[in-house]
Amino acid sequence: MTTAAAAAPAQTAEEFNPNPGALLDHLLTYLDVKNDAALARELEIAAPAVSKLRHGRIPVGPTTLIRMHEASGISIKQLRELMGDRRKYFRLTEKSEAAGA
Repeated sequence: MTTAAAAAPAQTAEEFNPNPGALLDHLLTYLDVKNDAALARELEIAAPAVSKLRHGRIPVGPTTLIRMHEASGISIKQLRELMGDRRKYFRLTEKSEAAGA
């Protein structure tokens, strides 16, 4: 049985409204690259992956955030905030554990 003090607070929809397009647009400007293909080269990821990130077909995962941090020097926290993720706590679910998160 979990106590209320040990449980993380419930997350509201206002705290997690991801917009990976805004994050990618900021990185384009910050890294001074022309387009998503050039951004993909900077991040050392496949160009189709950037398109899938931008359109929300795949989530911006931890590995991608780390690559963005290494390429730009922007902190992971700031990158998450640029994307619209303002959560303070993260909780693994059975589904995310099965996916290897």
